[in-house]
This record gives sequence, C-alpha cells and structure tokens, in this order.
Amino acid sequence: MAAKVVLHDPVLGPLTDDLLTRDVRVFQRAKGHRFSSDDVATAYVAFNALSEARRVLDLGCGLGSVLLHLAWKLPEAELTGIEAQAMSFELLQRNVARSGFGSRLRIHHGDIRDQALLASLGGKFQLVTGTPPYFPPDTARDAEDEQRAFARIEYRGGVEAYIEAGARLLEPEGLLVLCGDARVAQRTTSATQANGLSIHARCDVIPRAGRPALFSIWTLGWQPISSTLSSLTLRDSVGEPAADAGLLREFSGMTRSFP
Repeated sequence: MAAKVVLHDPVLGPLTDDLLTRDVRVFQRAKGHRFSSDDVATAYVAFNALSEARRVLDLGCGLGSVLLHLAWKLPEAELTGIEAQAMSFELLQRNVARSGFGSRLRIHHGDIRDQALLASLGGKFQLVTGTPPYFPPDTARDAEDEQRAFARIEYRGGVEAYIEAGARLLEPEGLLVLCGDARVAQRTTSATQANGLSIHARCDVIPRAGRPALFSIWTLGWQPISSTLSSLTLRDSVGEPAADAGLLREFSGMTRSFP
C-alpha cells in the first residue's frame, strides 16, 4: 500500500509522513528517494558494533534515516551529518527540527570529498557511518528524479570516497560502518586496504532466502583483527517477512510481527 501524502510542497512535491522508529517520524518525497532496509540495517549493525559511541558522524546522510535512527538509539551521543543533494538536505533539516534531537545534532550541506568541510567538523569520531550510492555514472541510467538519481548513482563518489573520508575522521579505536554493493565487494576491500584500515566484520543482507546478497554492511577499523561474517535475510523462500526482518523492526522499537 502506498504511503499517504500529507503535504504538497511547492519545491519538494508531494510528501509523506512516515515512522522511522517507534518515536521518530520523517518527511519523505512520495516520488523521490525514500529510506529502505539498507538504512535500517546499517543503523542496526552500527549500533551493535559500538553501542556506547558518544561522537558519531553520518556521511551522505540523505533525509536523515541512519542519523536519526542512531540519535534515537544513542541518547547520550552527539551526532554530525553531511549531505550534498539540495532536496535531501531540505528534508534533513525538517526531519532534524521535528525529531527533538536538535540540540545533539549538527548537519552540514556539503560534499564529503570537501577537505575543508571535513577539517571544520572539530576532530575525529568514534563511529562513522555511510550508505553510498551503488552505481558508477557510466553503468547506470539516470533516474528521472534528481534526488533519486543522486542516491543511486556515484556523481559525488562511491564507496571509495566514503572510506577515504571516514578514515580521515575516525578515532584510533573507532569503527567505520558502511553499506556497499555485495556484487562488487572487491571495491570495498581494495579501498579499505588503500586507506590503511582492516575489515572487522561483514554482514550480507539477503533480500529473499535462496538468493544472493544484494548489499553488505562492512565494519572497518584501524586494528587488524580476524574478520567475522554474518547475514540478515529479509524474506523467506515464499516471499513472506523473515525473522531477521522482524529483528530490524524490533530494533526500531516496533513489534516483530508485520501489520
């Protein structure tokens, strides 16, 4: 069932008002980029990797889905977000303003490749997260909607740019958690090595039992340790929500069962 439009904004178009967590709602464009399982799973892995983080950065935070999820789960944390796309940043501002977390959140309209911007953030972070776009510009057709296109296509860099920015801003004992296309895992592993980081864990997210992983969530750090592999399966073999999907709902403060 399509989400109900609650507002017709003259700039952003039709907007919906959706539950992100039990206590946090977000405005999203009805025909634009919308948060999905990759955002929730990234927040889930990040929280479980470092549940006591007090200084958090979200790279390319879009409308705020990972950033606000972690702000809700980490009530003692100070969080910073960076987003370059204009419509996403407008939604981010609105969603932060209504969240009740504004005193703990700082958001910046800019490019994660901007070294001056990164230098202005005031030091390093215990936890850095990111959900990069998956498709290089020469391998994917532009989406009709500009906001959706920038969320999918690497106009401002892909996983390599996110790892480079994250490495620059990561504390010595910190963790970088980001989502990457499972079909081209070598891009993530190569960028990790190039920036002097180590893979601590990989969680493969499987859209339906028996199918290959669609994306992976990587946990990176400075210390070389033995890497662990896990998975989350979102739907069972007949297409019904799987137990792991219920686990993500529970993480967001909702009942495990689906309506």
